[in-house]
Amino acid sequence: MSCGAKLGGLSLNGVNVAKEAIIQGQVVREGVPVENAYVRLLDRTGEFTAEVPTNEEGHFRFFAGDGEWTLRTLAPRAEAVDKKVIAQTGSIAEVAIAV
Repeated sequence: MSCGAKLGGLSLNGVNVAKEAIIQGQVVREGVPVENAYVRLLDRTGEFTAEVPTNEEGHFRFFAGDGEWTLRTLAPRAEAVDKKVIAQTGSIAEVAIAV
């Protein structure tokens, strides 16, 4: 991957992927990106750790610690969606979430 490559639509320019555990992805409804959905990062015990809104293209990103996490996605006119993901330093966990 070259510097500034767009994996999953988000620029990684300036991010040292080798030193980070990155969880990122896109929220879609019937194939259309969902802007301003909220994606929560929950730890192994279900405790809230962080939350970010999706951008205009439905993308989100977290820098997390190594281990198992749950992404809880909240979007208008949709049930909450939980998705398990494993974060590991030096890799990008790319997650697609349909609501």
